[in-house]
Amino acid sequence: MPRDMSSAFCVARNIRDQMFPTSRAFLLAGSVVRGEETASSDLDLVVVFDRVETAKRQSFTFMDWPVEAFMHDVQTLEYFMKNVDRPTGVPSMSNMVNDGVEIPENSDVGLFVKAMAKQVLEAGPAPWEQAEREASRYAISNLVEDIRAPRNPDELRAVLAELYTVLATHYCRSQTQWAAKGKAIPRRLLKLDPTFHRQFTTAFETAFSTNETAAVIRLSQDVLRPDGGGLFDGYRREAPEGWRMPAS
Repeated sequence: MPRDMSSAFCVARNIRDQMFPTSRAFLLAGSVVRGEETASSDLDLVVVFDRVETAKRQSFTFMDWPVEAFMHDVQTLEYFMKNVDRPTGVPSMSNMVNDGVEIPENSDVGLFVKAMAKQVLEAGPAPWEQAEREASRYAISNLVEDIRAPRNPDELRAVLAELYTVLATHYCRSQTQWAAKGKAIPRRLLKLDPTFHRQFTTAFETAFSTNETAAVIRLSQDVLRPDGGGLFDGYRREAPEGWRMPAS
């Protein structure tokens, strides 16, 4: 079946009818809802029941479509939005529910969880703790030093790949804004600040294609400057007290 929005909704309706007929709300989310589907896109589903013993994630193939189904009740959804999304700063579940389209039509439960997701997104992520901020500064500083004089192109690309995510996260979280992960990072930066998005993507495209890292280094310095710049001397982090094996 071709990968397009109409076929996605058709398949989603069949999944609901055949696999989740007792669900109280059934939402289709992800790239097909945003009109950004590709030949390999999957279907992201949020399936809400009266009650589940535990929230579950299930992957399967249906009518040649790869499917990721996230099964919840209202209470587990609220937990994920408030106790997972907000502390990590990445609103994965909140975005899926907020952007999802309910099938076959809006229900009271569906409208309730969508309102809850909207409230969480508007509240923003939990404030970034100073220890987390300093750990991010330290990590970025180390990665920048690694790309100044890499041993070889393979190691350079590995470090750049790590820096790509860490730097984007620091930029978002340091402004008390939602961050993103993986392929959602460019989309998040574009929405947050088109100018920074252009600088970010251009710098990393140049580094990955030519091994020239000057623009990435300058960008990293700019991102860290409001927090006091890079961090190495004097950085200290203690492990939790209980991190030891019992004495024999």
